Amino acid sequence: MATSQMDLRSDLIDWRKRLETAIDESNESSHLVPLLSELDSALHRIQTGSAGICEACHETIEDGAIKDPIARFCLDCLNAQEQRALQHDLDAVSLVQYSLLPTQGLTVEGWRAYYHYEAAGPVSGDYCDLVSNEGGDLFFLLGDVSGKGIAASMLMAHLHAIFRSLITLDLPVDQLVERANHVFSDATMPAYYATLVCGRARRSGSIELCNAGHCPPLLISRDGVKGIDATGLPIGIFCREQYSAREFQMEPGDSLLLYTDGLTESRSPYDAEYGADRLSRVLRAKHAIAPQALTAACIEDARSFRGGQPKSDDLTVMVIQRAG
Repeated sequence: MATSQMDLRSDLIDWRKRLETAIDESNESSHLVPLLSELDSALHRIQTGSAGICEACHETIEDGAIKDPIARFCLDCLNAQEQRALQHDLDAVSLVQYSLLPTQGLTVEGWRAYYHYEAAGPVSGDYCDLVSNEGGDLFFLLGDVSGKGIAASMLMAHLHAIFRSLITLDLPVDQLVERANHVFSDATMPAYYATLVCGRARRSGSIELCNAGHCPPLLISRDGVKGIDATGLPIGIFCREQYSAREFQMEPGDSLLLYTDGLTESRSPYDAEYGADRLSRVLRAKHAIAPQALTAACIEDARSFRGGQPKSDDLTVMVIQRAG
């Protein structure tokens, strides 16, 4: 058995144990039983060497069983009714996902925020949220879940629920991320993880920022553009990982740009990568412009760079600006 198949089998067995525990401890677990059966079926296919093989045409499934261990059929082998049902499910998931996005153009106690959220397909694995508390602080979060499709979008919704619940505890952002990592790791297959930035903007202009393995946010001020590196590993890799936070002051007109790698890894028709350096050059002349205009400038430059090439990944940009 190939190493990747062995790793997947180990992950599925671990997931099965967690699922059994959840079923034993819950009085309302009937909806989990079918998933247990699906896991047993996936484990059997790995054991017999039929994982990733379509049960109808006996050819390799397009995305492969390593990406989706429960997949049993190629899309082309689904009948018309099954394809309509699949499209209905995708539409429903997309609708739910977009309903989780925060209020656009949010203004909170001297802070302005704007974001652009663009899925590469019907659903996205990017995570984006803005939450204000009773004290007038603004929490901002942006991340990227590993994988694509419905599985990634489900994990995005899971992250949304975790952070929305934990923010009410009014913790420092490093502790907030540590607790979120513990919950996410404990409830997710080991193969899945998420990079993210979690920040807190206070009325005083101070920013508290924790970067869990994500693209460096860019601080745009009169002095230029400065990247803020990661302060810890992506969440979901180690259950007991510790995180640290950085604190800095933003002046009126300063902006903080957060983005997923769908922006910097955009590719030109000549297969060149957009990159963080080009993004920084675009931002150097943009100090103090409105968050919406700053976001639009980044998106437009990336589109121009792609030269008509389709997006290969989800793309999310968020701007947090201290109002003048």
